Amino acid sequence: MHPSEAIRCTKGRELEFRHIVLGITGSIAAVESFELVRELMRHGAEVTVVMTPEAAKLVTPAAMEFASGRKVVTELTGGAEHVSLFGDYPGRADMLLVAPCTANTISKMALGIDDTPVTTMATVAIGARTPLLVAPAMHLAMYENPAVKENVKRLEGMGVRFVGPVVRDKKARVATIDEIVERVLAALGPNDLRGKKVLVIGGSTEEPVDQVRVVSNTGTGESAVQIALAASRRGATVELWTGRMTFPVPPTVPRRTFHTVSGLLGMIGSVDHDAVIVPASLSDYAPKAQGGKIPSGEKELTITLCPLPKVLPALRSRTRALVGFKAEIDVPSSELVARARARREEYGLDLIVANDLRDVGPGRTRAVLITAAGETPFEGTKSKLADRILDIVAKVLQ
Repeated sequence: MHPSEAIRCTKGRELEFRHIVLGITGSIAAVESFELVRELMRHGAEVTVVMTPEAAKLVTPAAMEFASGRKVVTELTGGAEHVSLFGDYPGRADMLLVAPCTANTISKMALGIDDTPVTTMATVAIGARTPLLVAPAMHLAMYENPAVKENVKRLEGMGVRFVGPVVRDKKARVATIDEIVERVLAALGPNDLRGKKVLVIGGSTEEPVDQVRVVSNTGTGESAVQIALAASRRGATVELWTGRMTFPVPPTVPRRTFHTVSGLLGMIGSVDHDAVIVPASLSDYAPKAQGGKIPSGEKELTITLCPLPKVLPALRSRTRALVGFKAEIDVPSSELVARARARREEYGLDLIVANDLRDVGPGRTRAVLITAAGETPFEGTKSKLADRILDIVAKVLQ
């Protein structure tokens, strides 16, 4: 077994049994290609690397063979590698990813010029209607050249997708590895939410006690991030609204923030999404906030808590699919389900996810998914739970 196999599927199986051809061209950003190959493999992909002669001056084919565990294509031979990978034959590759892609290669692909292994792969992939994703990387002046821009539009008209570039410091920098991988996952995903707008509300609210202290919850926001990523991978346009988060939010996810329940309620007027999913830990009560800072050193301090309005009912009329969560702790499973079912009916939810917080930990959870049709128990990773939730959302939106 090649050493690279040890990392396969360590982050997920979304690309398992998928074959991606990575075309590397002569941008200095090619030095990041080793890690890009490995990240694709961590999601299960088989990766074949194809390099232009200029790319081989920046990263060695031997390094890329070690990264992928597969022979690297640096020239086309009598084996007709371009045809075997993208021709209309069983076992052909699922995608051509050109990352990084220079202005030179963009223009050649747009005009059907195939004088390098990468451009020849592109010619066949476009003709065979194989998904092609391009991550440009060049000096900003090159990217803004009218001819290059016209060739980008020409490729988009052929169905080619682009990720990035990130414009900074007079450079059109290649997109981050995380962003590229997310776009690959979306392109090869089920696309059952394509054209749909999905809002995920996560994290914990922070209700002020005074101008220094707050009352909050123990939620990390991990479930919200996993749902947002999964929805994006299924083709949705995703927005994430967050309170306090201890789980990192990827920069690829568009994000707005709130702090209090009243602050969140003030944002609801902008909701026009097809689906809203709310795994947030929202406070049920808030202190009567005091100005300034309550002095330290008191022997006792009494804080009066007042009930807060519920957010889910305010969202019901603004979306086609509404998903809520019901968290309890140390209650019998039958009671947990009964409370969640009552909440679903009261608020008119399409789905409610119920769990006992004793069964929730980093990365994993146990839950019950409750719809009008019945109950489905779940145990596994939070990323898998995200997909189970979105399976139901997709059916509601159909």
